[in-house]
Amino acid sequence: MKLNGARILCESLMREGVDTIFGYPGGVVIPLYDVFPEYPSLRHILVRHEQAAGHAAEGYARATGKVGVCLATSGPGATNLVTAIADAHMDSTPIVAITGQVPTTGIGRDFFQEIDTTGITLPITKHNYLVRNVADLARTIKEAFYIASTGRPGPVLVDIPKDVIVSETLFKYPDTIDLPGYKPTTVGNMRQVRQAISVIKEAKRPLILAGHGVIVSRAYDELKQFAEQAQIPVMVTLHGIGSYPCSNPLYFGMIGMHGHAHTNLAIQEADLIIGVGMRFDDRVTGKLSTFAPKAKVIHIDIDPAEISKNIKCTVPIVGDIKTVLTSLNNELPRFEHREWMDQIEAWRADRREPHVTIDDSAPIPSTMPIKEIYKRTREPAIIVADVGQHQMWAAQEFPYDNPATFISSGGLGTMGFCLPAAMGAKVARPEATVWAVAGDGGFQMTMQELATLVESRINVKIAIINNGGLGMVRQWQDLFYDKNYVAVKMYQPDFVKLCSAYDIPAKNIERPRDVGAAVDWALATPGPVLINFEVQREENVFPMIPPGLGLGDMVEGSQPKTLQLT
Repeated sequence: MKLNGARILCESLMREGVDTIFGYPGGVVIPLYDVFPEYPSLRHILVRHEQAAGHAAEGYARATGKVGVCLATSGPGATNLVTAIADAHMDSTPIVAITGQVPTTGIGRDFFQEIDTTGITLPITKHNYLVRNVADLARTIKEAFYIASTGRPGPVLVDIPKDVIVSETLFKYPDTIDLPGYKPTTVGNMRQVRQAISVIKEAKRPLILAGHGVIVSRAYDELKQFAEQAQIPVMVTLHGIGSYPCSNPLYFGMIGMHGHAHTNLAIQEADLIIGVGMRFDDRVTGKLSTFAPKAKVIHIDIDPAEISKNIKCTVPIVGDIKTVLTSLNNELPRFEHREWMDQIEAWRADRREPHVTIDDSAPIPSTMPIKEIYKRTREPAIIVADVGQHQMWAAQEFPYDNPATFISSGGLGTMGFCLPAAMGAKVARPEATVWAVAGDGGFQMTMQELATLVESRINVKIAIINNGGLGMVRQWQDLFYDKNYVAVKMYQPDFVKLCSAYDIPAKNIERPRDVGAAVDWALATPGPVLINFEVQREENVFPMIPPGLGLGDMVEGSQPKTLQLT
């Protein structure tokens, strides 16, 4: 059957199980949009900015594990996708970004809206393609989805010139993939697995640090069995939240720059660190030379490039997390580390917040809306956080028992991520209650997507944690720049009136007594809803590792305080 490139693309996407495309039309992709009505099972969601299409595809992928798809035209359409593609690259999110390109005869001649899209995205994609012949298009799409979703997931870009979109060829979708240079290692070396078990046997104060790789691999049961069999405390990275149930007695919380104090102290006292699907990035380790000074390190990851990249490991195991943990569980004896767990629990108890009576005449405490959202939202629920102070509070305060229920921008730290990513998560998981938890700064970067929520009937609940400016920047200026506040206060629209323009119900909440009722109102109101919580203006996120220092230099409160290590 002969088809043009546009129809070949649609047929190929359908064979890959795609049901949603987040996109924005433009000159060279109009022939593609022309055939979309022929494929009603491919839902196209029209965003208001291409960056939002990329973040929505990320949210879709993070909520399901499936490949998210975004689409843009050439030139500025493609460059507007770059931030989202980079974000997906840093956070190992499987997306396929499809961009239009000027005709092949015009490439290199500065035609209207020509840009070297593959050149620009080469450092921030797992792989990218410029399709010069329509006969290669179906195979390219097959390869793109395979590469994006296997091994360490990531973004793949497919750039398609206009003449390829309109040219015809015989369509046959390939059944197999032949990529001789791409062979991800999935099965861990058994010699190294047994070496790891030998090291675990000797440890008195071991810790498991679980990262995003556990969620990517869907290795929740295997991690739970591993931790319970060896009776090893579990701590998580920001992206590892949800990889282990918070209600489990072995779970102790988040690590790193804004991790819980007792977890960071435990890392510094541990004699063994087992890194599972995490990359020991700087927000976890602080100053590399002072990280876990007493510990041997077992590092399990599917990407060999991550092994010993930041922290030198004692035992490396390259492989899929689910597969490697299964191998470990099959040979691991049962252990007890009761004294060690009691010590961590004592550190946690020492820092447990006392009950505080909230003054209703004072502004809303910054964490209160997040706590009320947790208390009042029935499962299944997904929290999509933007970047800043509220992101850390959402990570610290919301007890995540279920996997893939906390979504945020980690490695790139992209403000504006939250609203479009929540949109993608809700489209992917329509049965879940999806909360977009944003700061007033980040929300204003992509708030035009309110129109997309209404037009496409996407029921996202929005909570703005509004402290009147760029809270995390202000915190750094407060603590490290002698309170020299520059460019942190921000003029804001009236968010309720803004929502009125979009026909979205909204409320301003200024007093603590109204927070819970507002959350109940949002949950009971059909369709998208926004609550603007006016919270304390100068509240800081603690604990905090000062920049350039180690976990042992953690500040626990507004008065600089360093943990004293034994």
